[in-house]
Amino acid sequence: MIDREHKVSITRQAELVGISRGSVYYQPRTVSSADLALMRRIDELHLEFPFMGARALRDQLVRAGFRVGRKHVGSLMTRMGIVALYRKPGTSKKHPGHKVYPYLLRGLLIERSNQVWALDTTYIPMAKGFVYLTAVVDWASRKVLASKVAITLEACHAVDVLQDAFNRYGTPEIVNTDQGSQFTAVEFVTAVRDRGCRLSMDGRGAWRDNVVVERLWKTVKYERAYLHAYDTVSDARRSIMEYMDWYNRERPHSRLGRKTPDEAYAEQMPQVKMAM
Repeated sequence: MIDREHKVSITRQAELVGISRGSVYYQPRTVSSADLALMRRIDELHLEFPFMGARALRDQLVRAGFRVGRKHVGSLMTRMGIVALYRKPGTSKKHPGHKVYPYLLRGLLIERSNQVWALDTTYIPMAKGFVYLTAVVDWASRKVLASKVAITLEACHAVDVLQDAFNRYGTPEIVNTDQGSQFTAVEFVTAVRDRGCRLSMDGRGAWRDNVVVERLWKTVKYERAYLHAYDTVSDARRSIMEYMDWYNRERPHSRLGRKTPDEAYAEQMPQVKMAM
């Protein structure tokens, strides 16, 4: 995709194909097979017990036969981009210079498509590595409006997936995220506010504040990602994008009255009254 010998600069090539310059120069650090096994198990435990911090996860891992300390578990959690999902000081991984916006959804009745969109990023294991999946979800219908698999947690990927959703589905009233550094970054905040959306951010580590995406992650991982040992990033991207398409079109949702997200999204769109 990127020709390092071409007369067009790498920066310009990255702009033309829609990826960040940082991604072009990024060299993934080698992760040992032992750490990959730990990360996979940490991810599984985090889905089942999101309130567990590094100490509790360490205890579970030791009981399962892993030899690991709390600090190493904490380092792997940071690398995976996950935190214990309960309220306590200092759990978010926002950039210290970034502004955090208030949570706007408490007590709000969400019943229309494009009323609230939620964004989040999660870790996806591969056979010999890992990638990150970012998605935009319509809160009312659970429809995945856009998603992207990337090798870094840069803010540009969050901007890309949000712009994709804007281009395909219009503009929501509110965009809700957690306090991750990719969502508190100036370029992401600007992308939201330039479209006239209100920006809402979860409380520190409050999983219920973005529960629709947390539930999506559990579904994606158990129904697709954990069933495959992806050899390459392209394999992971193709498989997960195929699943997202199937999820929207074919998977009935119990909270939607057994409708699929596509059906619920169309049904819940505000009706425009024609002038007589």
